[in-house]
Amino acid sequence: MSIEQAQQEIIDEFDLFDDWMDRYQYLIDLGKALPPLKEAEKTDDRLLAGCQSQVWLISEGEADRLVFRANSDAAIVSGLISLLLRVYSDRSAKEILASEPRFVEAIGLSEHLSPTRANGLSAMLSAVRNVARSVSPSDE
Repeated sequence: MSIEQAQQEIIDEFDLFDDWMDRYQYLIDLGKALPPLKEAEKTDDRLLAGCQSQVWLISEGEADRLVFRANSDAAIVSGLISLLLRVYSDRSAKEILASEPRFVEAIGLSEHLSPTRANGLSAMLSAVRNVARSVSPSDE
């Protein structure tokens, strides 16, 4: 599945819900299903700045395939992480850098997240893109 297909799948899933209370609950459920990180992995160097809640991001791999694992101490933020991992984990750095997170606008996250959660989502997106940039060959 491509990044675009993953984004469309998320958009289609959120279209099934009539109101934002149901969408928030769905985000919470996605977050609960997120595999936990080990306590030893929750180190300060993996803690993202710019997030009100604690978010740990772990990246593994190289330019041809990056795998991300992450978790948060907040339920809705964990759900946002779940969406980001579906779109960006197990992709090449080139794919990540070539795509825009259109699902954020398409499902209404821009309008319905609190400013602090929106800042956190932006910080998570930036962190994923920064990892991709850091492993990309300089000629791309």
